Amino acid sequence: MENSQNFSMLRKPQGAVRCPRCGKSSLVLDSNTGEQVCTNCGYVIKENIEDTGPEWRNFAKEQGEDDRSRTGSPTSLALHDMGLSTVIGLESTDASGNALQSSMKSQLERLRTWDRRSKVHDSADRNLRQAFSQLDRLAEKINVGGPVIEKAAYIYRKAMEKKLIRGRSITSMITASLYAALRDTETPRTLKDLASASGVKKNDLAQSYRLILKEMDLRMPVRNPARYISRIGSKAGASERTQRRALEILRKAQETGGSAGKDPMGLAAAALYVASVMENEAKTQKDYAQAAGVTEVTIRNRYKTLKESLKM
Repeated sequence: MENSQNFSMLRKPQGAVRCPRCGKSSLVLDSNTGEQVCTNCGYVIKENIEDTGPEWRNFAKEQGEDDRSRTGSPTSLALHDMGLSTVIGLESTDASGNALQSSMKSQLERLRTWDRRSKVHDSADRNLRQAFSQLDRLAEKINVGGPVIEKAAYIYRKAMEKKLIRGRSITSMITASLYAALRDTETPRTLKDLASASGVKKNDLAQSYRLILKEMDLRMPVRNPARYISRIGSKAGASERTQRRALEILRKAQETGGSAGKDPMGLAAAALYVASVMENEAKTQKDYAQAAGVTEVTIRNRYKTLKESLKM
């Protein structure tokens, strides 16, 4: 090696160390080969030196992708193994990058199959795998994010520990767990939305939800009807001015206690109807009833309640 330009990733070592052959102190460390070399005479002083720096390699990515992450996916409660198990990769090459023989490929494929089967051998693992697969589909249908999914998985795991799942439908219990997570995080989704997305009857879903609340001693926050204003208003085609007026109406009703104990969807729809009347917007009770999924009678009753509480 004639000069330091022949090395990649070269850096000078700390301390005034001299070459034992030529006596010069022009030593560099090649981090690729793990060698300490004299740039004057090319003498290798040390070899097989361990590199303590970061290893920017990711074997889970395809070759050529610029991914500098050093770890895999984070652990998650929404995975049956919490993301801690390992898998046999899909590559059909050996450590040197050479293609495997056909017999070895067949044997490797059988190993992958048994590796997958061994991870869900226990009945509890099979239950969790099926439940969380349905949880992912439900979350995608109703458009909720990761924190809600993690909370739903946590509730379902606790329900399994208390043996509430035994003898009951997995679909019903995982949907009820998701609804409990939605209520706990105050995400505006209704029981009807969950029943429609999962295909479970609303009464069965409500029964499973009440079972989870009772046996796990959960305390859910009271739903705020103001969170449903944007959703109902968008479906009904209400203007932004009307929606802001409806939020103001609900705020005043909460201050006077007129919204206590009322269904938040019906109350939000009634507030939007009152705001439409005040803003001279041509919207009927039927429009808001269809958007909120309630009856026109409910809106008329909540309309009377708001008028009395606000002294309109």
